Amino acid sequence: MVRRYLVAANWKMNMTVSQALPFAAQLATLTGGEAAEIAVAPPFVALSAVGQALHSSGVVLAAQNCHAASAGAYTGEVSVPMLADVGCRYIIVGHSERRQLLGETDSLVNEKAKAVLAAGLSPILCIGETLEEREQGKTLEIISWQLQAGLAGIPNEVRVVIAYEPIWAIGTGKTATAAQAQEVHAHIRGQLRKQWKEGAERVRILYGGSVKADNAEELMSQADIDGALVGGASLQFEAFAAIIEAAKKAAGRKK
Repeated sequence: MVRRYLVAANWKMNMTVSQALPFAAQLATLTGGEAAEIAVAPPFVALSAVGQALHSSGVVLAAQNCHAASAGAYTGEVSVPMLADVGCRYIIVGHSERRQLLGETDSLVNEKAKAVLAAGLSPILCIGETLEEREQGKTLEIISWQLQAGLAGIPNEVRVVIAYEPIWAIGTGKTATAAQAQEVHAHIRGQLRKQWKEGAERVRILYGGSVKADNAEELMSQADIDGALVGGASLQFEAFAAIIEAAKKAAGRKK
């Protein structure tokens, strides 16, 4: 089954609004056509402005995080309804930087994923192992656990996107080989089949972790890799545009 690719840019804590606007105007010229959907996740303060700049373009808006509650006394937090109101279609949940630096648990990630789905949006659920866990041969065990916990209580849902991000490859310049990435993606697909049966074939599984123009096509040409969650390279227009082109080529090879 050929799934439409998703290439999502995660700007993390980069770009002021004044920096983001001219960059968003450039991104608005990109198109993935039938091969790939393009999403951009700016910082919260730039969401509204970037959303307006991307209006009527082929690029959709995403958020980097959310709170599980729809409203309340949660100072400094942002709810899913707020993100939906500014035009977000996707929300990243469970990114390793939030798990590691801010102590987010599998249970909290699951609550956030459910909140995103309840609002009619799509969660990009991030999972991944540390270098120590990989060296101990625990990669597939960790992935299975995070996937099961993150999707607990969620029925067969085509809107869910999974992002495999080996923690040891995020922002380090190291990248899983295409074979290593495919092995984990195939395992994820297998776990999804156990839970959602044929519905698993419709779920997109992205790879994230130092994705660049020179490795993107090989990675996305693998059978179970359906796009990329791009960090550092998404902050440079030429680099990100090249990854979009790589996605188109990879999609063409799968037809």
